[in-house]
Parts: sequence; C-alpha cells; structure tokens
Amino acid sequence: MRVVFMGAPDFATPALRAILEHGHEVVAVYTRAPQPAGRRGLELTKTPVHRLADDFSLPVVTAATLRSAEAQETFRAFAADVAVVVAYGLILPPAALAAPRLGCLNLHASLLPRWRGAAPIQRAIMAGDAETGVDLMRMEAGLDTGPVAREIRAPIRPDETAGELAARLAALGAQLIAESLPELAAGRLAFHPQSAEGATYAHKIDKSEAAIDWSADAVAVRNRIHGLSPTPGAHSEIAIGGRLERVKILRAEVVEGAGPPGAVVEASMVVACGDKAIRVVAAQRPGKTLMSGAELMRGAKLDVGAQFNPPAPPQSER
Repeated sequence: MRVVFMGAPDFATPALRAILEHGHEVVAVYTRAPQPAGRRGLELTKTPVHRLADDFSLPVVTAATLRSAEAQETFRAFAADVAVVVAYGLILPPAALAAPRLGCLNLHASLLPRWRGAAPIQRAIMAGDAETGVDLMRMEAGLDTGPVAREIRAPIRPDETAGELAARLAALGAQLIAESLPELAAGRLAFHPQSAEGATYAHKIDKSEAAIDWSADAVAVRNRIHGLSPTPGAHSEIAIGGRLERVKILRAEVVEGAGPPGAVVEASMVVACGDKAIRVVAAQRPGKTLMSGAELMRGAKLDVGAQFNPPAPPQSER
C-alpha cells in the first residue's frame, strides 16, 4: 500500500522500519522540524524518525501544522492508501483524517480507553498498573477515542522504567502494524468502539511532578521513580559538602526499612518512605555519571542518617 508515516521519537522508528521491511511504499514521512540541541543549543537535531527516513531516502515533511489549506492539499497530493501515526505530536484536522483512502491509523501505547493522551507509558507505571499494551485504532476527531482493531497486552514489570517499557511496546507496535496492514488492504480489519467506561487521560508530564514525596509508601515512590526514568528523572535534594544538591534517582527497589521519610537508613542507600523503604539502584548527581546508590554515598561522603529534602532552617528573629 501507499503509506504516509507520521511520528517523531525513538518509539515510532520500529513501526516505520516494519512498514518498509514488509514492502509497503512509504510516500512521505511527517515529523517535527529539527530542534536546537547541544550544550549551547547551536546544533539543529533531527528527530529519530527523520534520521531513519533519511537512511531510506524517503521524502520528509516537517509542517508546523496541518490546519492550513496549503498543508492539507500537500497531504492529499500524496494519494496515500493509509496514514500510520505513531507519537506524532500534532493534531490531525478532519480534512487530514479523511484524506487517505483507508483513513488514518494510530498506534497508541496503552489499553484504551485507559490512558488516552500524551504520556500513557509514564502514567501507567506511576499509577501502579500491572498491565499495559499497544492498541491499533482508527483516528477520529476526539483525542484517542477512535475504534480499536487490535491490541497486544503486556505486563509491567516491577523493575521496569518508562524507557525500557517504551522500547518493549515499540517492538510490539511494529509487530502489530506489520500484521494489520495486509488485513486492512484486504478489507478484513474490523474496528470496534472503545468501552464507554474506564477512560482515563495521560496528561503530559509536568516538571513539578518530578520531586519525590518521601511520605508516600515505598511502592508509590518506586513507581514514580520508574515512571519518570529516564526523563525528566525523579529527583530529591540532599546536603553534600555543605550545600544542597538535586539528585536524580532513576531506578529503585522496594525493601524493608523504617525511619523518618527521606532519611538514609542503610549504607547501600536505603531511604525510608511513609511505609517501608526503597534502595537506590541508579542515581545521578549534577554533572556526574550514573552510579549506584552505594557509589553515590561513598563519593559524596554521605553517612547513614543523611536526609533527603531536609527541612529549611528556622528563620532568625529580628
């Protein structure tokens, strides 16, 4: 089939590769425009999907919007049988949704209607869900509300970060689209409306959510850490060398332990929570490489009893 592919991050690249490997003609790749990157922000960096498209010499479109008449005419002119959308990041207006002969399909990383929206993988982990998956749906005007054709379910492992789960779901999504496009072409792909119950929305992660609340129970703390790993990274402040440092904690495990929430209670960097404790498995100080909690304690000369998020000192009376 003639396919327009629309996506941007690493999560989308396995699906694009699978479409190409199964012999479909990708007539255009839509992605975000190159963004400033590097330490000084002087280098323009292409999205992972853009780089993969370049590897296969595919036409790339980096339109800022699909709402203009000119952009919609360009889209229609590709005469696609289907558009496949994977983490594209732009809203498709009705004219774009109607342009491909067989419509627009979306690979979404959740079991719909749970976790519609921008951050389904992170939200599923942070909420403590035991299971997630990837759904193939037909797009409509609502946000991730379209009918679903197929899904692959997957457990969420207690030691799994959002980055690791995203890679696993991306591979499942590639499998799903490779199996489904021939069924779509043959008219055998059936779509079913989403359930009217159980809808939740995976709002975009806000940086304010990255601060660790040590008064929560250990499972909730671990889930927040893993749901925000590797980016933006859950963090907490601790005094090192006489000044507060913001430490990112990127992997943790739940262990037995007790003490004031946020207190380090063992030299392997076991930190007390509202109930039980977590052992810091991977963390990062500003400007430093990733290290274990035990390595961080040795390097920072932290002792048992050190306190994350220590209370502010009382203000002196005038």
